[in-house]
Amino acid sequence: MALHKLLVDDFYDETYTLIAIHCRLEDYRLAYMINKFLSINLERKEKDLDLNYTASSYAIYHWYNKANDVTWNLITNICKKEEEGLSSSGVLFSEDRKVTKTYNLIPELKQVDYFIKITSDTYVVNEKMIMDTLQSIPQIITSYTVDLSKIKSKEHLIF
Repeated sequence: MALHKLLVDDFYDETYTLIAIHCRLEDYRLAYMINKFLSINLERKEKDLDLNYTASSYAIYHWYNKANDVTWNLITNICKKEEEGLSSSGVLFSEDRKVTKTYNLIPELKQVDYFIKITSDTYVVNEKMIMDTLQSIPQIITSYTVDLSKIKSKEHLIF
């Protein structure tokens, strides 16, 4: 009897462009600058992207261009969370230590601060124009297109 195996990748084949951004601005200020320079209208979603297994959340800004059938998303890659630190037993005075832990949406790209995900089935995205415009924003250190074949945690980008 033959064994058939179905892979999840067989069902999900969305075409999108992923741009990595290195920038020290807060997410709302970066969204404002991108809106201003690219003439788009990113708006913060009411609910953040929550990953249950790490209990981390990532801000998402969304804009849908009806004319070209293109969806734009700005996603934070870094979540810093303050947690209780481990304390050893047997000490005279107990001290509550807080430890700041850093989680990444895409662990393979820990240095990236933000991602822009541009999803389109029919419209051809002009990556060169977008990259040139992003590089013209003074607060952005650098930006580049991410090779999707090198990302292991693509499922984090499904929302």
